[in-house]
Amino acid sequence: MKNLELSIPDMQSAHCQARVNGSVKNIEDVEIEKLEAGKLSISVESNEVLAALVEAVEKAGYKVEAIVEKNI
Repeated sequence: MKNLELSIPDMQSAHCQARVNGSVKNIEDVEIEKLEAGKLSISVESNEVLAALVEAVEKAGYKVEAIVEKNI
């Protein structure tokens, strides 16, 4: 699994975070580690799953500005 942090600057309020969480929580092979203002920390199985996750975030109305791989 890849551990990643997505930068989503417009996701600031609790409402925004809930909207993003709702759009990605049921994507298979995605594990949400932490969701906070402007950031989503996740673990994904593959690049295809990551692409589906980014698409879901964008469909919810938010832009993923950066994706950083985290070393754990």
